[in-house]
Amino acid sequence: MANPDLARIVAEHDEEMPSRSLSPRWERALWIAGLLIALLVLKQVFFPFAKGSQYYLIIFLAVTLPLVFLAYGKGHTPPWWDWALAGLAFLAGAYPLFGGYDEFLNRQGQLTTLDVLAGSVLLVLVLEACRRTTGWVLPLVCLAFIAYAYYGGFLPPAWSIAHSGVDFPQIINGFFNDASGFYGTPLDVAATYIVLFTIYGAVLNASGAGKFFVDVSFAAFRKSRTAPGRTAATAGFLLGTVSGSGTATTVSLGAVTWPMLQKAGYPKENAGGLLAASGIGAILSPPTLGAAAFIIAEYLQVSYLSVLIWAIIPTLLYYLGIALAVEADARRFGAKPVDVDAPRFLDVLKLGWYHFLSLGIIIVFLALDIPVYKAVVYATGVAALFALINHRRDWLRLIADALSVGVRSAFPVIAVCAAAGVITSTITKTGLGQALAGSLVDLASLLSSSEVVVLMLTAVFAAVAVSVLGLAVPVTASFIISWVVIGPALITLGVEPAETAMFIFYYAVLSEVTPPTALAAVAAAALTGGDVMKTMWQTWKYTLPAFLVPLAFVLTDAGSALLLRGPLLDSVWAFGASALGVAALAVLTGGWLFGPARWPERALCVPAALFLLYLQPWTIAIGAGFLVVAVAVHLVTRGRVRDAAA
Repeated sequence: MANPDLARIVAEHDEEMPSRSLSPRWERALWIAGLLIALLVLKQVFFPFAKGSQYYLIIFLAVTLPLVFLAYGKGHTPPWWDWALAGLAFLAGAYPLFGGYDEFLNRQGQLTTLDVLAGSVLLVLVLEACRRTTGWVLPLVCLAFIAYAYYGGFLPPAWSIAHSGVDFPQIINGFFNDASGFYGTPLDVAATYIVLFTIYGAVLNASGAGKFFVDVSFAAFRKSRTAPGRTAATAGFLLGTVSGSGTATTVSLGAVTWPMLQKAGYPKENAGGLLAASGIGAILSPPTLGAAAFIIAEYLQVSYLSVLIWAIIPTLLYYLGIALAVEADARRFGAKPVDVDAPRFLDVLKLGWYHFLSLGIIIVFLALDIPVYKAVVYATGVAALFALINHRRDWLRLIADALSVGVRSAFPVIAVCAAAGVITSTITKTGLGQALAGSLVDLASLLSSSEVVVLMLTAVFAAVAVSVLGLAVPVTASFIISWVVIGPALITLGVEPAETAMFIFYYAVLSEVTPPTALAAVAAAALTGGDVMKTMWQTWKYTLPAFLVPLAFVLTDAGSALLLRGPLLDSVWAFGASALGVAALAVLTGGWLFGPARWPERALCVPAALFLLYLQPWTIAIGAGFLVVAVAVHLVTRGRVRDAAA
């Protein structure tokens, strides 16, 4: 992102803190370090360490954590204390290898004083790295979990969350010498999958794909009153393949489409809402879902392709909601066609069609049962080769830059995933997850004795809890915490793990557009100059289907059909019913049907949407009935208004 104003907006409003603006000398040093780490990661794909995954993770954290202290902080030159912290991070991170890796593992549960000291230093440094990259909230949450582990024995025995307490050496043992701590699933996913996808995105962007995706979106719709909104949504979806951040995608998208939306007559707040919804939609959509999608695959022990398949229908419903909102807005605001200075669609496609090829390669290779980490490396290689088309002279330097940038862009996620090990380890040792899940179900049971109502209330409580948690911590951390704390509550009530995981994933991502923080919406408002709160509510309007559709995953057995789990015919009718529900929501929020929709028909669309999304034959029939009545009322009142005007 070359424009410094755009970079500033992303830095101010992204869930990740801005990195240092280093002097050329230090920038070069960090560039070399990033490139070497990229080569290490690629080496691990094809020639893994013989001593196993945890051995690699120890090396990976030991070489990436020090760079966080050099890349993040104040000033253009890292001060001496940051160098000291970087040195300590390397020593503490690599400590398990110094005295013999196998001997270190053999001391599990019986760490020496020096082991505990090294683990304690690494704990402090991981939390500080997390603070520098994402802010104070997640480190404070980690400290609260540590305090709970240590002081849990002092809680009243009658409390469901009380436990016998864990002494400090055992706490450090869980973090430092246990598969559920620093080197658990979250860091494994970061080091094995996420960093490869950030490298892929950087190489794809370096090949010119980002510009092509915008150009092809402009060329696809050209001149009509709905073209500006359609262009923004399509470009946002495509740009998401080269950016893992909803906020960054929103700002990049807005930089090129906001002038067009403005010319078309979009109010600032509505344009900002559309930009934020389109930016967030990119990380909800295949083939490059957000980082939490890889964690879903690992937790459930399924292929990443399975997670991509589960996301297909929810993605279609999400963009159906945006498309209907765009159609309504274009008519309600009287949007004007805008002349777009762009070549014909086929001409643009002929020049850059190959940018889609690497995305297709990922899907094809996954379908051929090639591991995802190899599939993305092959796709990266294809994108790198196609970069030769536009960058023959400086190709080698361009690819080296992309490799280094890809690794550096993963630093915040690496810090978050290492810190998440503190939470998962504590929950594993204390049984907190089951206790809190039981409390959530008990709360719902106090309000009703009906199993159906208990499940409904638990799902609503869970949705609110994940959304609120996501306001404070990054998406990846929000998913991990929610999975181990809230997930068991839904699974206890009979919801399948796949539906539970996707439910939590969507609400964790949607926290970026949830008032009162709504980071993507705030960034969009900063770009358009619109009112922040109004932009948030407009974003909520565009994304409302995404907030309600995940409830359909878990409320009935038919919810699995929305994830393409089961007979295809079931998925077809579930999609049809849900699409009608999304249409009803679009009438409610957009205020438009065949003309301006008044409050009677909009009110009728509320029960229509809720019944349609419950996915039972009788509720679908009731919901469809409400929608038919709403349409009839609209046509009758519209005819009367037209007659009165005549």
